[in-house]
Amino acid sequence: MRRLLLPLSLPALTLAAACSGAPPEPAQSVPSPRAHDGRPPAPAPSPAEPGAAAPPAPEAGAPPAQTGTAGGETAAAEEQACPADMKLVEGEYCSEVEHSCLRSWYDKSNKKTICEEFAPTPARCTGDKTKKRYCIDTYEWPNKKGERPEVMNRFHQAQVKCAAVGKRLCTESEWTLACEGPEMKPFPYGYSRDATKCNGDHMWDDPDMKKVAKRDPTELARLWKGVRSGSQPQCISDYGVADLPANTDEVVASETSGGWRGKFDSVHTGGPWYKGVRNQCRPKIYTHDEGFYYYFLSFRCCAEPDGKATEPRTPRQVQEGWDMARVERMAQFTVEEMRGKLELKQQGKCECKATDILCKTMCGTLLGPGAVDATPGGGAPAASGNGEKR
Repeated sequence: MRRLLLPLSLPALTLAAACSGAPPEPAQSVPSPRAHDGRPPAPAPSPAEPGAAAPPAPEAGAPPAQTGTAGGETAAAEEQACPADMKLVEGEYCSEVEHSCLRSWYDKSNKKTICEEFAPTPARCTGDKTKKRYCIDTYEWPNKKGERPEVMNRFHQAQVKCAAVGKRLCTESEWTLACEGPEMKPFPYGYSRDATKCNGDHMWDDPDMKKVAKRDPTELARLWKGVRSGSQPQCISDYGVADLPANTDEVVASETSGGWRGKFDSVHTGGPWYKGVRNQCRPKIYTHDEGFYYYFLSFRCCAEPDGKATEPRTPRQVQEGWDMARVERMAQFTVEEMRGKLELKQQGKCECKATDILCKTMCGTLLGPGAVDATPGGGAPAASGNGEKR
C-alpha cells in the first residue's frame, strides 16, 4: 500500500511541465491576447459599483456540512441561501488531507504518478480546518445546462464576467471543498478514478500554438474535446455541484501567499480532458500568470449566501488595494460593457466581426462551428510509446 499525502498544494503536482505532457499545460504562458485583440486597450473605466462589501468571515456557529442533495430541509435551505443556478456549500475545509493510494501508474510524458484507486476509508485531515458557507455555480460559465463551458478567457476577463452577474471568481479552497464534499473524497464521485464519469483520458493532440494565440476558430474547434454542462450525471459532488474535475480545467483565485506557489493570483484546478493529468479535486497548478488563457481553461463563479453583498475583487486584490477599475483595464472591458454583451447574447444578437477577438471573447463565440462534443471517457487507449511522443 502506497500512502500519498495530498495537501492543498504539492510541488510534485503543481509544476506545469510535470503535469502537462508535451504539454497539455504549457510551462510558460501563451502570448498575451492583447497582441491579437485588434484594438488598443480600453480606456480607464468607471470605478466599481458602490456598496460592495468584503466577503464575511466564517461564522463561528455555522451549522454542520450539508450534502446538497435535493429535497427536504437541505433543498429548502439552498433555495433561500443561493440563487437557483447556484449550490450552497457549507462545511469545513481542511488545508491538508491524507489519502492512501492502492493502485497507481506513472505517465512518462507528464512525469507524473496517477493514482487510480484510493482506499475507501475516511480521509484524515492533517492540516487546519476552516468553516465555510458560500454559493457556487452549478456549472462552469455560462452556468447553463446543455451549453459548452466557455474557454479562452484570461483571469481578469473571467473575473469581470463574474462581476457582471453580481458574483466573483471562486477561491482555490472553495472549489476544492465543493468538489471533495464533507468526506474530503479525492474524486467527487468516490475513491476510484473513472474517466467515463468525468470526461477525461483523451489523447494529446498537438495544438498549433500560433493558431491558438490568434484564436483561429478552426484550430480551436479541432482541439475541443469537452462535453456539455450537465451531461455527466455521475460527475456531481456531494454538494450537488457538477463537472468539477476533468473535462475543462478551471481558473480560481489564489489564497496562497509567499513562495513560488503564491506568485500569481491565478490558480488552475480540476485538470483538463487529457490522459495522465490531475483530474482530481485537490491538486492545483500555480505557475501560470493572470494573462494566461487556453483552449481547455474555463471558470465558474461564487457568491456570498443569504443575500449578502459579494465583493468582486479577489482576496489578494483587496489586500493590495486594487479597485475594479484596475481589474477592468486588465480585462480590456468593463462590468457594464459585459452586462451589455450578456443582454445581447440573451437576445441572440451578440455578433462580432471575424477579426474582433475581444468582442468574440466577451460573447463567448471564439470556438469554431466545426467543434464536436466528446463522449466522456472516449479517448483512445494509450498506445505503446505514446508518452514519449506527447
